[in-house]
Amino acid sequence: MRGAAGRVFWMVRKELWQLFRDPRLARIVMIAPLLQLLLFGYAVSTDVRETPTIVLDEDRTVESRELVAALTASGYFTWSASAERGADLARALDHGRAAVALAIPPGYAADLAAGRARVQLLFDGTNSNQATVAKGYAERIVQELALARAVAIVGAPAPLELRTRAWFNPDLSSRNYNVPAVIGLLLSLVCQLLTALAVVRERELGTLEQLAVSPLAPGELILGKTIPFALIALGDLVLITTVALAWFRVPLRGSPVLLLAATLLFVACALGLGLLVSTISATQQEAFLSTFLIFMPIVLLSGFMFPVASMPRFFQWLTLANPLRHFLVVVRGVFLKGVGWTEVVPQLAAMALLATLLLTLATARFRRDS
Repeated sequence: MRGAAGRVFWMVRKELWQLFRDPRLARIVMIAPLLQLLLFGYAVSTDVRETPTIVLDEDRTVESRELVAALTASGYFTWSASAERGADLARALDHGRAAVALAIPPGYAADLAAGRARVQLLFDGTNSNQATVAKGYAERIVQELALARAVAIVGAPAPLELRTRAWFNPDLSSRNYNVPAVIGLLLSLVCQLLTALAVVRERELGTLEQLAVSPLAPGELILGKTIPFALIALGDLVLITTVALAWFRVPLRGSPVLLLAATLLFVACALGLGLLVSTISATQQEAFLSTFLIFMPIVLLSGFMFPVASMPRFFQWLTLANPLRHFLVVVRGVFLKGVGWTEVVPQLAAMALLATLLLTLATARFRRDS
């Protein structure tokens, strides 16, 4: 193999050999993605299940026990303790032994028969997400119980029945939502970090100057430095997707070809950003810190955990310059919705534009510094 293609090939081969000879980088490439995927798959969950609940039942009637049973049978609440007085509820919430406290006053059954029953539900608002979701579940359960009782008394069917159905994620599992997005997080981190460290390491060893005066053209040098990490990213894509499908049972309803095309565009963005970091970093430690300094805002402004629509208007506009935001729309759409090419044209175009800008800027700075 001769010419430019041959020089790039041998450069790629050298980079891969050096990469897997370094045990630290090899661990980042092979072990870190699996560990983070397992962590996000099992530990990171926004589902509210079995919320510890303390109950103060001062009525002690069949009706009060029916209310407690309706809450605990739903699976969203679990009866963790019983209280003898109101102070026990506050103490349980203060000490974190319960996240929800239910207070049923004396005379609840009589008031229920008279149509004026009231109960109190207290929430630990420290975790606002858990409190908000648990509040919604509790209100729905109480309303359904009240409606069922009213129908039983009147003997007529309910005037209005709400039937709900969740599309794309019928179980409303946060795992199905989070695991596909981990692909974007891991590819972003691996590509940015490895590219930045590889280039800065050459500069520290003094071999970057030798490469600059070698027969390699600047464009060939950049290709030789970035192609290995693009190949590694594709390997990570296959690994993560396989684990997501086989282990976590996340559905893949869309086209794998579309997923691959979107990944290539996103990897180009991440490589350009990593190359850009390498041009402003003098040491590997500086490159490492700079990568994580950039990585956190990228994640926070991507819609990974927090919906972009809930952000202030300024930050919503800012997210348009974030490749990870566009990639997560595509990857979640491919896995859960089975979207086609036409539905994600704006995201693909945005990633192509960002990849062009980042690679052009990084290449210009790299040539100047070399």
